[in-house]
Amino acid sequence: LFSVSFLLFIVFLWLFLLLLFFLFFFLLLFFLLLVVVLVVGCCLSSYPCCRCRWFFLSVCVCGCCRRWCIMGDSNTISILIATDCHLGYCERDPIRGADSLETFEEVLQLALRENVDMVLLGGDLFHENKPSRETLMKTMELFRRYCMGSRECSLNIVSDQAINFPRFKTVNYMDPNYNISLPVFSIHGNHDDPSGEKVLCALDLLSTANFVNYFGKADQPDDVSISPICLTKGLTKLALYGLGNIRDDRLHRTFLKDKVKWICPTEDEESWFNLLVLHQNRVKHGERNYIPETFLPDWMQLVFWGHEHKCEIQAKRRETGDPVFITQPGSTVATSLSEGEAERKCCGILRIRTTAEGEAPKFKIDTIPLKTVRPYAFKAIILADYLDEGANERDVEQLLENETKAMIKDILKQIKSQNQDQSETKRPLIRLKVEYTGFPTISVQRFGQLFSHKVANPRDILLFHRKRVYANKPSTSNGTSSSSTSKPMPQQPEPSQIEDLVLNIIMTSTDKPHAVLPTIFKDAIKLFTQSEEPEALAHMVAYAKKKHVERLLRGDNGPIPYNEDEDCDDNVDEEEE
Repeated sequence: LFSVSFLLFIVFLWLFLLLLFFLFFFLLLFFLLLVVVLVVGCCLSSYPCCRCRWFFLSVCVCGCCRRWCIMGDSNTISILIATDCHLGYCERDPIRGADSLETFEEVLQLALRENVDMVLLGGDLFHENKPSRETLMKTMELFRRYCMGSRECSLNIVSDQAINFPRFKTVNYMDPNYNISLPVFSIHGNHDDPSGEKVLCALDLLSTANFVNYFGKADQPDDVSISPICLTKGLTKLALYGLGNIRDDRLHRTFLKDKVKWICPTEDEESWFNLLVLHQNRVKHGERNYIPETFLPDWMQLVFWGHEHKCEIQAKRRETGDPVFITQPGSTVATSLSEGEAERKCCGILRIRTTAEGEAPKFKIDTIPLKTVRPYAFKAIILADYLDEGANERDVEQLLENETKAMIKDILKQIKSQNQDQSETKRPLIRLKVEYTGFPTISVQRFGQLFSHKVANPRDILLFHRKRVYANKPSTSNGTSSSSTSKPMPQQPEPSQIEDLVLNIIMTSTDKPHAVLPTIFKDAIKLFTQSEEPEALAHMVAYAKKKHVERLLRGDNGPIPYNEDEDCDDNVDEEEE
């Protein structure tokens, strides 16, 4: 009996151990299968850096580089960066009218999907200084849908909020009357800049509704003082500087006069990550009509440069080679049909992290291509390279028709290679820049009718231009002239902007005005026509009269000096002007 009992005990023990072994085996297999599913799902996703929690680690599976990295969320500030959204662009166009709002909605969806701490916009949120009520309503609907909620914001603000946000004295997510789950910070650009007697813009309305934290507005464009918004998360400290758009030549002059003051955090300066948001010309368009990169301070780790529409989002050192990096995300919608707009539109996730106390913060930018952007193809051709001398209009039209068909075919093939759904493919934008010197042109409108159901811009597919004419220098002593020293003759402004035409007429006239600077006249006409400021011309006259009287009282009754280094601000209707 004892032997039988012992034998049964051994059998049951063996079965129990076998059951435990199979249970452990199946649990291990299930866990491994779960990990494989997570890895494959994140790697196949077009959105990089999807995160999942596993015990005490925050594991990041990066889809763009196919690698694992360990990232502590409690010390990482994540920011979605985007700029030049131009909401309301072509809103009356039946085909392209909703493009800007659709892409901006994708940007906000990405911010929620990536679980970022904040969204940072680099200016030109709206395309017009006074957006339509429809555009403004749809924009506020998007902010209400994606930026309000019960999720707690993990960013702490330690700077004086009365200085950062002088109108309401507090950041929106700390207002007890609102539930803001996704804070948005933005400066203004040149399209949505403040104007009018009270110097307001559309961002002031969004700020009043508590959807956007509007910062970077300079009260005195000739004496700029920039205070940072100081944010912290765990060990990471961020000093966010912002400067809304000021006319480039005026801001250039302000930098030269050393009238731009930077206010830095007073404690533990080395531990702060300094980020500047700027909306100015980066490419040189004249002697002073841009802001050189060297004007920016050497201690600024990263410059987020708006206004330029070409996408160069990966941070690069500036030309001097010092540790100042510049990122240029570019626009989210094509507005000018230029070559730079043909680059793929993207936004980025900026991650800033400090791993240990006293250590300098580091940053990384992950690029996220935008899927809702309308496809765009650009090509420049010279007719002389394709046609023989003496070709007629029919030959030119046939060549351009074949080139346009090839561009449409190529861009559709490119879309298909990117695994996009053909049923949702938008009609592409096509721009063919044609240098036609020595050949006849054709009707752009009639040519566009051939592709009215294939492209989104049939009226402006073609852009004709002549070869630039060079003026030679005077002959040398031996009777020869050097072509290497020849300079291009100044080209006349295009007749699409009335203020440029007026300025050109004034500057080429033999009887120039005696009381008004042409640049001020141009700015007033621009405010009157584009910003719909009915009092712009009247304020310009009052300002000119005041300046002229001051000159007369000084005993200066001659004509106005056209090289006078005088303030010519866009907002000529301000009280101090």
